[in-house]
Amino acid sequence: MAASSIFLSNPFLNLPKPRTSTRLSSPSPFSSSRTNGLAKPFRVEIPVLYPKNRRKLPLLLVGVVGKTREEAEAEAGSVVGEDSAEFELSKQKISSWVYFTVILGVVLYALNLLWIDNSTGFGKSFIYTVSALSDSHEIVMFALTLIFAIVHSGLASFRDQGERLIGERAFRVLFAGISLPLAVSTVVYFINHRYDGVELWQLQSFPGLHQFVWLSNFISFFFLYPSTFNLLEVAAVDKPKMHLWETGIMRITRHPQMVGQVMWCLAHTLWIGNSVAVAASLGLIGHHLFGAWNGDRRLAIRYGEAFEAVKNRTSIIPFAAIVDGRQKLPKDYYKEFIRLPYLSITVLTLGAYFAHPLMQAASFRLHW
Repeated sequence: MAASSIFLSNPFLNLPKPRTSTRLSSPSPFSSSRTNGLAKPFRVEIPVLYPKNRRKLPLLLVGVVGKTREEAEAEAGSVVGEDSAEFELSKQKISSWVYFTVILGVVLYALNLLWIDNSTGFGKSFIYTVSALSDSHEIVMFALTLIFAIVHSGLASFRDQGERLIGERAFRVLFAGISLPLAVSTVVYFINHRYDGVELWQLQSFPGLHQFVWLSNFISFFFLYPSTFNLLEVAAVDKPKMHLWETGIMRITRHPQMVGQVMWCLAHTLWIGNSVAVAASLGLIGHHLFGAWNGDRRLAIRYGEAFEAVKNRTSIIPFAAIVDGRQKLPKDYYKEFIRLPYLSITVLTLGAYFAHPLMQAASFRLHW
């Protein structure tokens, strides 16, 4: 899950005041009050955002019979953000996915040559340098997560300035080129030293715990941030964008990556039960809590009132906005998850579980 965190224009962007579309409803479709069977007309104003890149966000004019003013405004406002995890096969270009495959192959080759391979890469030297800070595996583990967090969140914070200076694609290459090796190092060190700490508890023989941990880890990967699914943007085949997502997992929590990481950390710490696992979890959870705050800050700068509308209808704590009535789930909400990206996550998560022995063997051979 730590590795998944790496997959995520103008700093002086002055967004125009959101335009509004105003429709005066007739007494029959809408009513703000119902007295003696008569409905009073009312206006529904819907904010429409025009970002710098000129890509209009969706606009919905409500026209459902029998809606109150409050219901109509809530329904109209539900489309300020973008539809997450959307994938239409008809819009895909074969050439784009060919480029993606080539880029992925080049990236993996370069990562192995320049970082992972102990005979040619810098990964071993990096681990040894950080390990020289202390003989404590807990301190080294926390230091690795802290270095990754500073670089990852720091680059994300300067995304607007960086994209303005060198362009969206070049900045994405820089971002991934620095973050990916650090993430690999952190994951490998955790795998190799996860049982080297002080044992705090031993619950692995507790009935049902393995099933609980497995299920928690499995569910945690469904809380990936929707931008992770935009593989063509991740690889800079398509021009990377900062998206304002609102549907799907975002209805449950506005920061799914943070929630998923917390679930992953708690499950692994419960299972391993030692001080190294605690150190890794503290570092990763702290990083994602900061990322949640920083993400809201950056989206507020980029999208202004549109983000505030999304923020008011969502929550950081899972299900909180649903429970207090700020988020109204559609009757067919489940359809927002019956999409190819979530099918892919299911297959990949199951594959990663069964590939654990291979990942552990590969990490052990590096001697990091």
